[in-house]
Amino acid sequence: MLTRLRLVLYGLLVALTVIPAAAQAKTFYWISHGGPADPVWTYFLAGAKQWAKDTGNTVNTSFHNGDVASQQEAVRAALSAKADGIVTTSPDPGSLVEIVKEARAANIPIINFNTPDPKANFNAYVGGDNVTFGKHWAQYLVDKGLVKKGDFVWMPVEVPGATYGVQEEEGIKSVFGPLGITYEVTEATLDQAEVINRMVDYLTAHKGKVNAIIGLGDLVTGSIKRVFDQVGIKPGEIPVVGWGNSLDTTQEVLNGYVNAGQWQDPQATSYVALSLANMAASGIPPGFNVITGALYEKDTAGIYDKILSGK
Repeated sequence: MLTRLRLVLYGLLVALTVIPAAAQAKTFYWISHGGPADPVWTYFLAGAKQWAKDTGNTVNTSFHNGDVASQQEAVRAALSAKADGIVTTSPDPGSLVEIVKEARAANIPIINFNTPDPKANFNAYVGGDNVTFGKHWAQYLVDKGLVKKGDFVWMPVEVPGATYGVQEEEGIKSVFGPLGITYEVTEATLDQAEVINRMVDYLTAHKGKVNAIIGLGDLVTGSIKRVFDQVGIKPGEIPVVGWGNSLDTTQEVLNGYVNAGQWQDPQATSYVALSLANMAASGIPPGFNVITGALYEKDTAGIYDKILSGK
């Protein structure tokens, strides 16, 4: 009987020793070139917050409103704090090359999301291919017969020179250049009221020569209805394509103001980027990128409208 009791106790002891200890929470940094006033970034941020809630890890977030120096400083601050991982957008092409080298030297995973920069040696990238998106927007207008040789396309963007717009323009130029279609990129800023004012001013002065519009950012594309209504342009009078990661744009597509919007899975992008950073922090290096995105028209806009409205 005593021997049997000893065996039972020994079995319990063995069982207790193999129960895994609870994983220690890690600290990650989520750093964006965007601004909190831009509707799409509320969805990117929501994905980061949901990931923190689901995993129990800490995620420190920051927006830098297109200020490259500020974003560089934020990434270096995360390195100094010995972050378990960093996920960051690329504010300007080449702007994070040296900082990424510092992160890799410090063995701190650094994942690029939303705006890629092939020049920087990030551990991985999660998001859309902006050059391809630009090609698709331009080709959409051409294939649908909405622009032709000699036409002029207006391309408003929040921050001229920022990675996303530069890469999108590269793709657009590859289609429009050989066809003799000209375009102009203008600054709209990251302030919603100023975006609308500048777009209204431009169309008031130039609507007679604008054959189509490509919105290079979510804030500008999501402002089309308000701008058209102020200027007196009817839905569909000027073809529009561009970003579509906001309820403003899904509604514009559904109501005919925008022909097609680009979906980038904003919440999922943040969630997956942080998951890859966590995986890398645990010693499993990601050997792949995750490319997101789909171009939607009126027939499928309801799907994205429901996602963005939380229905």
